[in-house]
Amino acid sequence: MRELIRFLAEALVDRPEQVTVGETESEGVLVEELRVAREDLGKVIGRQGRTAKAIRTLLSVAAARQGKKAKLEIAE
Repeated sequence: MRELIRFLAEALVDRPEQVTVGETESEGVLVEELRVAREDLGKVIGRQGRTAKAIRTLLSVAAARQGKKAKLEIAE
């Protein structure tokens, strides 16, 4: 899951070297925490959150294929 999020985020931002993805598990749900450079935050979120929603959808589908649940948090 972490590699998927990193791949998608690095493709979107201007500073891919500053993309970091942390992973924790809470109550049976895999929580992915995405951090990007401050000036790239808008590119990851997108207009009205559409890009972030699309990334979350892809993450949910990938997790479901492995029989898991996953959640994406975008940190500043």
